[in-house]
Amino acid sequence: MITANHLTRRFGPVLAVDDVSFEIGRGEVVGFLGPNGAGKTTTLRILAGFLPATAGSASIAGHDVQRESLEVRRHIGYLAESVPLYGEHRVEEMLDFQGRLHGMSSADRKRRIPEVLERVGVLDRRRQLVAHLSRGLRQRVGLATALLPDPDVLILDEPTSGLDPIQRMEVRKLIQDLGSERTVIISSHILPEIEAVCPRVLILSHGALVADGTQDELVASLGQGTHVRLEISAEHDRGTVEAELARLAHVLGIESRAGTDGYIEYDVRCELDLREAIGRHAQEQHYRIRELSWRKASLEELFVRLALGLQKDELQPSPEVTQ
Repeated sequence: MITANHLTRRFGPVLAVDDVSFEIGRGEVVGFLGPNGAGKTTTLRILAGFLPATAGSASIAGHDVQRESLEVRRHIGYLAESVPLYGEHRVEEMLDFQGRLHGMSSADRKRRIPEVLERVGVLDRRRQLVAHLSRGLRQRVGLATALLPDPDVLILDEPTSGLDPIQRMEVRKLIQDLGSERTVIISSHILPEIEAVCPRVLILSHGALVADGTQDELVASLGQGTHVRLEISAEHDRGTVEAELARLAHVLGIESRAGTDGYIEYDVRCELDLREAIGRHAQEQHYRIRELSWRKASLEELFVRLALGLQKDELQPSPEVTQ
């Protein structure tokens, strides 16, 4: 459905998009994640045909976005970060105007406008001036304009930017529903928005694509991995404890370090939650335990590491559960 081949975009000496390539299949919901200035908006504007690439190519539904931009726009609905709406229009007038720009017939506009307004939850505001709408309602009207031509692909650039928490939840739920029907690309620098609605994530940093995969795949392949943290009294021989823990089933490795107040910390690397097995072993060996916790790498930690260029040993997974 969507293909990008070595996309590059320069603004004078600034390299905004740096040799980016990816493919997105029909029906996928994909998040573009990255800090401000990472190149997300520029990439989406290239895909939508609003900005030419300096080098490389892209296609949507088999149509080149530069050579066949009008055909591409028949397949996409695009919501810019700053929703381009005319405040002096009433909501249904705004959509009627957009429908005429799309070349929709009068009959199609009459049928489609109430459908999309109801879908985004603003049918009761159809006679209200756009200028009098709240930020969240304007965002919904913007989604309605993107949905109006019934596109195969939705391109949403920071769709919850500037919204309060309740408005973000409402728009997020709406996007989840829309994602069940069409291909959706969502750009955001807000990690929870991407985690909530996007099974697959593309992470951009300094214009380059630094990660591409499902959330679980990225954490597993690029994250620091999971481990059980065991902290016990230093009265137990460190080498002996490491050897005993290493013999437990499903243990991949052991790292230890001196803790505080006469305790030693052991990180037992494993893919499974081995707290029960390790706790049982510690009880049998009469270890004096101060901590036994399950720690798992998260997409947030991966995002920070990739965005800031940190190394694996510069981030520690956060505890999910501690007992």
